[in-house]
Amino acid sequence: MTPRIHPTAEVQTDAIGEGTQVWQYTVVLAGAKIGCDCNLNAHCFVENDVVIGDRVTLKCGVYLWDGMRVGDDVFIGPNATFVNDKYPRSKHYPAAFLPVTIGKGASIGANATILGGVTVGDGAMVGAGAVVTRDVPAGALVVGNPARVVRGNGA
Repeated sequence: MTPRIHPTAEVQTDAIGEGTQVWQYTVVLAGAKIGCDCNLNAHCFVENDVVIGDRVTLKCGVYLWDGMRVGDDVFIGPNATFVNDKYPRSKHYPAAFLPVTIGKGASIGANATILGGVTVGDGAMVGAGAVVTRDVPAGALVVGNPARVVRGNGA
């Protein structure tokens, strides 16, 4: 099954897997790589240096910036925010953007913020509204600001 791309979406890459759906007003830049059977909901943005695995769901309002790596079977809730520049300034760009890695099977809750340089481990869960300032262990549940482990590894 070929990718399904809504007519209002702007998709500049050919690297989209079979069965993936891209919904209204979503923008995907030319360098992005998106796996099979993904669902990119309305009003999402995927920058050039982004790799998305298979069976990933991006809910509405998710923006993925350069340096992001998203594993297979990941869920990213509405308006989750990712940061790839520790000291952002207008018209000043870092030599390299900070990577953000989301491990296989992880879930990111609505309105969570994940800072640059952070890895969310395989199967981990980030609660809604959490602010993640450091790595999240595989299988852990983190909540709060700053996010802290409340269940799973490291608790």
